[in-house]
Amino acid sequence: MLRPTRGTLVAGALGGLAAASSVALTATSGWLIVRAAEQPVILTLIVAIVLVRTFGIARPVFRYAERVRSHDAALAELSDRRTSAYRALIPLTPARLGRRRRADLLTGFVHDLDDEVDAQVRVVVPLVAATLAGVGAAVVAGSLLPPAALVIAAALVAAAVVAGLDLAGELAGQRDSVAARAGIARAAHVATTKTTELQAISATGWALDQLDEAQAQAERAALRQARGRALGATATPVVTGLATAAMAYVVAGALADGQVIAPIAALLLLMPLALGDVLGTLPDAMGAWARSRAARDRVADLLDQEPAVADTPGLPDLAPATSRTLGTDGVVAAWHPDSARITLPDRVVRPGEHLAITGPNGCGKSTMLSVLARHLDPVSGRSTIDGRDAQDVSLASARAQVAVVDDEPHLFTGTVRANLLLARPGADDDAVREALTRAGLGSWLAGLPDGLDTDLGAGGRGMSGGERSRFAIARALLSDRPVLLLDEPVAHLDQPTARRVLTDLHTATRGRTVALVTHQALGLDGCDRHLRWTVAARTERTTT
Repeated sequence: MLRPTRGTLVAGALGGLAAASSVALTATSGWLIVRAAEQPVILTLIVAIVLVRTFGIARPVFRYAERVRSHDAALAELSDRRTSAYRALIPLTPARLGRRRRADLLTGFVHDLDDEVDAQVRVVVPLVAATLAGVGAAVVAGSLLPPAALVIAAALVAAAVVAGLDLAGELAGQRDSVAARAGIARAAHVATTKTTELQAISATGWALDQLDEAQAQAERAALRQARGRALGATATPVVTGLATAAMAYVVAGALADGQVIAPIAALLLLMPLALGDVLGTLPDAMGAWARSRAARDRVADLLDQEPAVADTPGLPDLAPATSRTLGTDGVVAAWHPDSARITLPDRVVRPGEHLAITGPNGCGKSTMLSVLARHLDPVSGRSTIDGRDAQDVSLASARAQVAVVDDEPHLFTGTVRANLLLARPGADDDAVREALTRAGLGSWLAGLPDGLDTDLGAGGRGMSGGERSRFAIARALLSDRPVLLLDEPVAHLDQPTARRVLTDLHTATRGRTVALVTHQALGLDGCDRHLRWTVAARTERTTT
């Protein structure tokens, strides 16, 4: 349900005053023109002239005030909503995100929050403004000629019915539209981030075909969704025309009977026509309302899930340390209550040890890293930190021990410094440069035109696959956390680049506890132990 805030209600009231001023300007102008045609004494027109000027000035003034107030209220709510939504999202990451791709989550979730809050400006304000202006017009018309109020009221009811039908049509097409948008995001994500892999298997044509098909589905969904909007856009002027014709009929009879004079008749005749501009905002408002409802449902479906980790208040924090012992003891884990359960091996990663973990897809390697990182709590058994059950310490403290690097490091639009300070907000520039140098990006940093102030991401400098992997490792190093968990950090790199990245990684992380999931044999170089397991059997060997 749409819940207006106090700020948007105030903005709606200001919008109502602007709309009422617009209606009054048109109606009063009609009165003035007809009355002036009768050539009365000029002093009898002074009041009407002043009112025309007043309404003409009031309309943009109130509209400006409404825009400022509504956007201030919406932006404040968006800031609060994003903060609370991201806070609720943290305990769900990554176990409760299902099979959603990163592109879907990063773009879809942000768009959904924007659409949900956008309704305050695009729905509440127009509806409040239209209601106030319509009721005001009906009251004024009724005071001049009671039957005229019935015409205005009938026009408002008809506009409300059209808006309801418009909303129903928009809602019917909204799901298809969102699914199509997600399909485009997935196809574009694959085409732009997997270019090398697609070229290697001659699948670039397939990727483009997928993108074309997703775009075609989006076009079909947009066409279905536009039918509801077309109904509103077409029917609203029809309602306005019928109301004007009905008002002309009522006014003509009243004028013939001497119930009203010609200037009043002109004022009443122009009133439904002026209301047409106000009612014309309703189709767009219904579209925004449909988007908001669908977005709110999707956000709720995601955030209302039970977290995959327990965050019990009052648990103690861990004391600072430069490395940690991590372990699993009889752990059985599941990514979702209804999904298959995975039995993990009992294993201990000793302080300062570099452990390589290999095995076929689906055997539980990434699940093991998620359990160790407190991204996923065991269904049974326990994960340990320094021999202590990880669930006996605070969630924030347990997660603060671990830095995670995966196979698709994300670059946010912003500077090099801002991207790295996500790992440790209080770090100074010297610490940032040292992390980049230790990750093997010292020469890359020296070649940047603006150093740490160089922009990355959309509209900024691009990075190769090897540079992105090293950048993610630099983030982990800058975090200064005692444990690094790496999930296929060089999966998409060629063998020479991958070897160099891993060599620099092992050199930079000596003294820290490292668990490295890898499919490549070269990932074993530099590791102290190698754990290989399948669903049926597990083996272990020590590397010298």
